[in-house]
Amino acid sequence: MKLRWFGHSAFEIISEEETRILIDPFISNNPTCKIPVEELKADLIFVTHGHADHMGDAMEIADRNKALLVGTHELSVFFSKQGLESEGMNIGGSLKFDDIKVTMVDARHSPDIDFTDEIIPGGSACGFIFQLEDGRRIYHAGDTGLFTDMKTVIGEIYKPNIALLPIGDRYTMGPEDAITAAKWISPQKVIPMHYNTFPVIEQDPTIFKETLEKETSIEVIILGLGETYKE
Repeated sequence: MKLRWFGHSAFEIISEEETRILIDPFISNNPTCKIPVEELKADLIFVTHGHADHMGDAMEIADRNKALLVGTHELSVFFSKQGLESEGMNIGGSLKFDDIKVTMVDARHSPDIDFTDEIIPGGSACGFIFQLEDGRRIYHAGDTGLFTDMKTVIGEIYKPNIALLPIGDRYTMGPEDAITAAKWISPQKVIPMHYNTFPVIEQDPTIFKETLEKETSIEVIILGLGETYKE
């Protein structure tokens, strides 16, 4: 399994069966991402909510690669109206794609589509649990504040091995709440995201890493922009 970070909340997962997944591919307008969007390939593209910094280049990449877009029912309807292939889900639901099972979980955040001429409803903000064929589970939290389902649902039921958690503050959890979230979820590894893209969400991830690793047995992996983590 390979997991690559493009900055902000944009990730690529490549499974052992070579299924290529993109999550929230905010690339071309991402001031920290230097990877040309034309280089990205995908079989599946997941979008956690309709904000421009998460929708990003999802539709362009999907159109170019004939990839399937996956999001809430409302986002799926929006994608379909743009002539793109899409599948809708909702909180608690799961879909199976070849070697990967994906479950949509809650996130606490505003969800509307904000890059059109008028803001239009986008359903609910969400996160995703990706269960790979070998049993490993990756949790992408999306944009979210701290909420107790992280402990009682995500931690106790889905038990992810790797959690991708926002630490930027202002629009999502900050480092302190992300540390609590990590303790509740109790994964083996945490990768911080959604920080340092813009001045208003500047954070030092090493402080988050040092604090969490001092207080728990969780390993924090700080990825550089474009860097890949492999298992």
